Amino acid sequence: MITAGLAAAFPGLARAAVQATTRGAQESLSLWYQQAAAQWVEALPVGNGRLGAMSFGRIAQERIQLNEDTLFAGGPYDPNNPRSLAALPQVRALIDQAKFAEAAELISSSMMGVPKQQMPYGAAGDLLLDFQGVGAGTAYRRWLDLDTAIAATRFSDGKTQYKREVFASVPDQVVAIRLTATNGTLNFDLGYRHPMKARYGAHGATANMPWDYREPLRADERPSGLSVTPDGADALLIEGRNESAEGIPSALRYAVRVQALGDGTITPRQDRIEVRGATTLTLLVAAATSYVSYADVSGDPVQVVRAQTAAAAAKPYARLRSAHVHAHQMLFRRLSLRLGSGVADPRPTDQRIAVAEQQPDAGLAALYVQYGRYLLLSSSRPGSQPANLQGLWNEGVNPPWGGKYTININTQMNYWPAESANIGECVEPLLRMVEDLSVTGAVTARKGYGARGWMAHHNTDLWRAAAPIDGPLWGMWPCGGAWLCQALWDHYDYHPDAAYLRRIYPLLKGASLFFVDTLVEDPQGRGLVTSPSISPENMHHKGVATCAGPAMDRQILRDLFGWTLQAHALLGETDAAFAAELEARRARLPADRIGAQGQLQEWLEDWDAGAPEQNHRHVSHLYAVYPSAQINVRDTPALIAAAKVTLNTRGDKSTGWATAWRLALWTRMGEGDRAHSILQGLLGPERTYPNMFDAHPPFQIDGNFGGAAAILEMLVQSWGGEIHLLAALPQAWPEGAVRGVRARGGVELDLDWSQGKLRQLLVRGKPGQKIKVRYADRLTELTLDARGRATM
Repeated sequence: MITAGLAAAFPGLARAAVQATTRGAQESLSLWYQQAAAQWVEALPVGNGRLGAMSFGRIAQERIQLNEDTLFAGGPYDPNNPRSLAALPQVRALIDQAKFAEAAELISSSMMGVPKQQMPYGAAGDLLLDFQGVGAGTAYRRWLDLDTAIAATRFSDGKTQYKREVFASVPDQVVAIRLTATNGTLNFDLGYRHPMKARYGAHGATANMPWDYREPLRADERPSGLSVTPDGADALLIEGRNESAEGIPSALRYAVRVQALGDGTITPRQDRIEVRGATTLTLLVAAATSYVSYADVSGDPVQVVRAQTAAAAAKPYARLRSAHVHAHQMLFRRLSLRLGSGVADPRPTDQRIAVAEQQPDAGLAALYVQYGRYLLLSSSRPGSQPANLQGLWNEGVNPPWGGKYTININTQMNYWPAESANIGECVEPLLRMVEDLSVTGAVTARKGYGARGWMAHHNTDLWRAAAPIDGPLWGMWPCGGAWLCQALWDHYDYHPDAAYLRRIYPLLKGASLFFVDTLVEDPQGRGLVTSPSISPENMHHKGVATCAGPAMDRQILRDLFGWTLQAHALLGETDAAFAAELEARRARLPADRIGAQGQLQEWLEDWDAGAPEQNHRHVSHLYAVYPSAQINVRDTPALIAAAKVTLNTRGDKSTGWATAWRLALWTRMGEGDRAHSILQGLLGPERTYPNMFDAHPPFQIDGNFGGAAAILEMLVQSWGGEIHLLAALPQAWPEGAVRGVRARGGVELDLDWSQGKLRQLLVRGKPGQKIKVRYADRLTELTLDARGRATM
């Protein structure tokens, strides 16, 4: 439901109710396959932001794997190390003396969080549908329709035609599973399997065994404390507890309720439901936990799931389906994209991915953008948790890297496409997480640094932990919270609204205050620097990461202080002394530097040549190029040239998300053909799984989102007060069209190009609004007419 508060903070929510369009009707918007999913990374995802499912499309035993976005391990906890504040001046002194290894040792022993790891994201188990009398199946087809957000399976067995549909409804907050049999009947048992540890293969995909579709899965593998019982005449109720982890005890209760409705005989028996003789059956699945907030776990999940399934069961399936499709299309259909001729490719999706690196596939690139939009809409909706490292979907209780929120790039990358792809509402969960962190991070600021304001390091979780974790190589980085503020500012930049700006200003100011209090003088007189810090996850020439004032910190703070000052002025804030102090400190941040090799320096010193990993996955010091625009082709050509030297040294291939970042960087620098060659690698089988999930490996969703954002950047860029058209159009896409792409200033654009040249542009915004458009080195100022439109 869209509340008044959400509508006020995100005005697009109110408009969405009347803005469903028919854009995209001619696009190819389906992933499809000729066989069932053997592995989890072949299954198809559905989600409503809070509740997700993976549909495998198996014939004799269907598997629907479930997720609920608050089902993390542990419970509320305080991770702040009581020895941190006393150790801080000693660590800084060691860094000033260039004793970096000793500083890292002291950080490890006295400043890391307690515990040193955060709480992992879990899974909500599996529904297993064991069918009787179904053979191998013929005329098999499985697909995910991005336009309707429905995953479906169809096959025949003799004279009987079977079809299944799965979707996760935003209006009704259930996963709906529809099964039909034409010229036959449905006879199956439905059971539930508790989530277990997943096994990961050599390439990061979950291993077939013990969950191989050729071997029936067992529904009786469950720990003590889990109950599966009938709940009325047609439902199962599953109750359990989350996992404990890292010494933090289990604090959440969870519940899953499955209700079966159909024309056959439906009989709950102990821990399963028997269905016999049905031709049409609907399963309604609800899941919830006792999570209320990061400090409150007093909710009643059983009451929630009973209410949700009962409300959904009172509606005909056709009504549930149409309400779901309408709610999805109101947002999804805002943008359409055609790259190349637009002729539909006849091959299954997995076959296209298998050869994408060798055979350019413009249609697959367009589908990748729309899939990224679909995934963000499915994993980050107003009222849900933000998209985590795996978005919403996770197979077991041991997801890669905990499946939490890594905020030294990965969470931020999740939201890179939100604004340009015209689904800015998806940022709302991130805004609420930052509001939570402004509370927990204020405790970390005070206990760890003796500072005002708030901060967060390189990771957080459901419980909004803000202390450093993992170790000094990863965790002792103070700018995670500051970088999160970029997504909040970007939302304002793309959707200017004074009420929203008033909401985020305290967050910007609090993040800035922390650095007002903690920046220190560089002992060589080069300005104000962060200390201790790291350039995320990369070691310098001394074999450790610990340092002071890395380039990324200075760049992020230059932006943060700038956003805060802009908001201060726009809102007419009267604290002139604060603004003057912030301006003075911003002016004293050391500028970006070019090293002896012509590279953009990652550290304040010229250490790049001695770094152990010359092809490191992180390119942290290129934040200023993208997602920021401090370094750009228009204003800082020398620094752009240095950034290219750095990228050439790093190489084009890396982990999935790091490949997407390289793609975005070359795109922002106007190198369309170089970007396209990187995109081919991203779309190929090394970095894209058969279901189009990004492969780190294993699965991390940020590569999907970063790649989608970068592809749109190849067509429309929005920075430096200008809109840049076809700034990185590759030769491989001589023709195409995009409708509904969004730019800063609150405008939307439709454009067509042919033979590599712009043919038509339509801009929509506020009547009388002036915008600057750059195309082919020509800058044009357009004034929108009385209807809020302009053409070029």
